Amino acid sequence: MDDDPHASGSRRFRPVTAEPIEIVAYDAHWASAFREESERLAAALGDLAIRIDHVGSTSIPGLSAKPVIDIQISVAALHPMDPYRERLAQAGYHHQPHPDDVDYPFFHKPRDWPHSHHVHVCAANGNRERHNLAFCGYLRDHPELAAEYERLKRKLAGEHSASSFESRNAYSSAKSTFIRDTVKRALSEGYPLS
Repeated sequence: MDDDPHASGSRRFRPVTAEPIEIVAYDAHWASAFREESERLAAALGDLAIRIDHVGSTSIPGLSAKPVIDIQISVAALHPMDPYRERLAQAGYHHQPHPDDVDYPFFHKPRDWPHSHHVHVCAANGNRERHNLAFCGYLRDHPELAAEYERLKRKLAGEHSASSFESRNAYSSAKSTFIRDTVKRALSEGYPLS
C-alpha cells in the first residue's frame, strides 16, 4: 500500500501550487521592444494617440521587473472607449474590464496570461498621465529608491500569485503606498521633467 496521502490507486495527486509572479533582471531589450510596439500602436491609433510612453518597471534601466512591457497611451477623450478600444483590438489587445476604466482603461496581449504587453489609456494632461510619468522619471533619476522598490516587488511577488487577474491585481495594489509616496515626492520636486 502506498503511504502517499494524495495517491488514489495508480493516480497520484499533487498539491496545487500557485503560479509565481516572475520578477526578472533588467533586460536592455525592453527599451527596443517598447519602441517597436509604440510604432505599431501609433500606426493603429493614428491621431487618437496624443502621446505614447513607456511606463512601469521595464522603463527604468537597471530595475528588475515582470517581463511585461507597460505602455501608457494618452488620448483627448477617454469616453466613449469604442474608438480606441476597437483599434487596440485590431492590434491584438484585449480590454480587461476594471473599476479603473473610468480614468485608466487597461488592455493586454495576448489574451491569456502570461502577457507580453500592457496598455493603459489615460487622459492627455490629466493626473494619471502626470503621476505615472513623474513616478518613472523619479525612479530613473534616483537609483537608490529604485533599488528599494525592487526589494518591495520581490517581497510582494513571494506573497502573491500570477494565476489569476485578481491575484495579480492584489500584487499591484500592495505597491500602492510606495508608489503614492514616491509620486508625491516627485511632484514636489518638479517631476515629470518632460
